[in-house]
Amino acid sequence: MTPAEKNWAGNITFGARRLSMPRSEAELRETVSASAALHALGTRHSFNTVADTRGDLVSVAGLPRRVEIDREAGAVTVAAGLRLGEFADVLHENGYALHNLGSLPHISVAGACATGTHGSGVGNGSIAGAVRALDMVTADGRNVSLRRGDADFPGAVVAMGALGVVTALTLDVVPAFEVQQWVYEDLQEARLTSSFDEVMSAAYSVSVFTDWREGPLNQVWLKQRVGSEGPQRAPEEWLGARLADGPRHPIAGMPAENCTRQQGIAGPWHRRLPHFRLEFTPSNGDELQSEYFVARQDAPAAYAALGRLRERIAPLLQITEIRTVARDDLWLSPAGGRDSVAFHFTWVPDTAAVTPVLGAIEEALAPFGARPHWGKVFTTTPGTLRTLYGKYADFERLAARFDPEGKFRNDFLARHFLR
Repeated sequence: MTPAEKNWAGNITFGARRLSMPRSEAELRETVSASAALHALGTRHSFNTVADTRGDLVSVAGLPRRVEIDREAGAVTVAAGLRLGEFADVLHENGYALHNLGSLPHISVAGACATGTHGSGVGNGSIAGAVRALDMVTADGRNVSLRRGDADFPGAVVAMGALGVVTALTLDVVPAFEVQQWVYEDLQEARLTSSFDEVMSAAYSVSVFTDWREGPLNQVWLKQRVGSEGPQRAPEEWLGARLADGPRHPIAGMPAENCTRQQGIAGPWHRRLPHFRLEFTPSNGDELQSEYFVARQDAPAAYAALGRLRERIAPLLQITEIRTVARDDLWLSPAGGRDSVAFHFTWVPDTAAVTPVLGAIEEALAPFGARPHWGKVFTTTPGTLRTLYGKYADFERLAARFDPEGKFRNDFLARHFLR
């Protein structure tokens, strides 16, 4: 691995000695057994060092493609290195779907689950919440399987690679469905804060976009499941916002062709629930990202707290997205134990300028117990994080038991979790 290799956004230069891409599980077990320090690398979409190591990086993207549907169980088992957009077609062709997808279909399923990545919808949990089983290679080169109901399972799904190298995941599936997507513009801030649940419950998946500048909100994306009555028409006006007269990108000036089809044109779930198309660069690419989760009931107050920082946020911001995430019971899930709202920030690529603003955001959101996304940029201290997760110490003990010599313990994990 060369020193020039970076993450997707280019803000992290990996410090690993080499990158391995085994072609079989036997080769992977040998790689893990032979290394003194190793960490799994996904699709490089993290914005911090969660996936880095001073030792060896290993990618499971080279393992055999695996998409096995169990119709009786209502589940699919997939190779961990597959990107979400790479197996969605197979699911749909067989009459099945995942309950939700994140904004980007470009992310590996293992990486998405390991960091608590999510989509939106008041009734939709994170992708990790759909995991019912996982297979991984542990520090001693053994294959270990954990299933929903096992004592260790809730700590092993959102685990940031601390327990082993995940090779396959089994996920709950639902019957395939179609989605229509509309974009509305110029919703008034007061309407969002006074009717937050009404706005965020207006469709199967809802995203609110704002640049925090004075005036109405930039966009609201409504993704609605097509019911038995077939595709529907959208009103020209909704809660005072107007229907966009053409396709939109969340970031002003970016091409809308990068985004999934809008204007109510019905299509398969996996071609509407993400914001961006698999064949194009998602979002902007030249950016930093941060995200903070608060309880859904605190969303209006949290929004008001962030609004008081708009003069600091706006000059460094490309866009903020606000989404809802249903609760799950995973130990380190940012939505664990509470229905949540996630405030996502896409920043200009200037770490020195953005970092102090992150501190101000975290201070403003502290009264609401804001949890940062594990794969994005944040400055929340380990001591504060410890107070935000009731199973934090349990996870530390779990990691020590699975990896007693610290083979998978990179600098990120060493900073945030004690031994």
